Amino acid sequence: MSGFDSRLTPARPDLAAAHLRGEIVADAYVEGRPMQVGVGIADLRHAPSHEAAVETQALYGEALTLFEDHEGWGWVQLARDNYVGYLSMTALREGSATPTHRVRVNRSFIYPGPNLKLPPQDALPLGALVSVSATDSGFARIGGAGFVFAGHLAPYDAKEPDFVAVAERLLYAPYLWGGKSSLGVDCSGLVQISLDAAGIEAPRDTDLQERALGFALPLDESLRGLTRGDIVFWRGHVGVMRNETELLHANAHHMLVESEPLRAARDRILAATGAQITSIKRL
Repeated sequence: MSGFDSRLTPARPDLAAAHLRGEIVADAYVEGRPMQVGVGIADLRHAPSHEAAVETQALYGEALTLFEDHEGWGWVQLARDNYVGYLSMTALREGSATPTHRVRVNRSFIYPGPNLKLPPQDALPLGALVSVSATDSGFARIGGAGFVFAGHLAPYDAKEPDFVAVAERLLYAPYLWGGKSSLGVDCSGLVQISLDAAGIEAPRDTDLQERALGFALPLDESLRGLTRGDIVFWRGHVGVMRNETELLHANAHHMLVESEPLRAARDRILAATGAQITSIKRL
């Protein structure tokens, strides 16, 4: 299995996706079946255990392929960014549905009826996908799940004009390894969900984003000539420029999404870890 990225390749020594037959040797192959995430946020783990590390999160309405259902855990590949891992089967629902809208605010509740006084059943994060079947008293009915305030939704194909403005909405959200919501987000998760809101596809992890996004700007010690939306990469870290000097990034130093001068962040990261900026990309 050497040469394949295990994060993005649905293959284990004992089981692999059927389309990998002839490319990867496994004991068995399976076609997989379409599923969707049926809870607000679902942790995708490295192994089928609640003690296993969270690799990323899948959001409500995300499509995925289920390759194995074993002892309450599904081995899956997400359709949005191709990430592979384990989700609790309680977070999944059968089949696929075409989304009509996406959540455009940091968080919105699902109610059992079109009434804000009812106790919420769940909450949907920014970027969650829903299929609206009807509206009632300012609330949108989403499939069979309940009702969401219609003003918190945008048409599925609507694109935010400024992805940095989306990232800024998450300022001071707590840092969470693997996180992708206002409840907790990591550096590459912040970049991915912000770009997604603007209609720009981005991989999940920092190294993948650095290879896939934009074109590299010349690096110079002064860090001059940057502009809003430039993306700054270190090995294992990433942030977004708000303007010529200010960097917005989810980081483990502040343990939240913080805005600070890029030079200050550069100097602190270099002193603490020895890591230097590896590239600055412009979309």
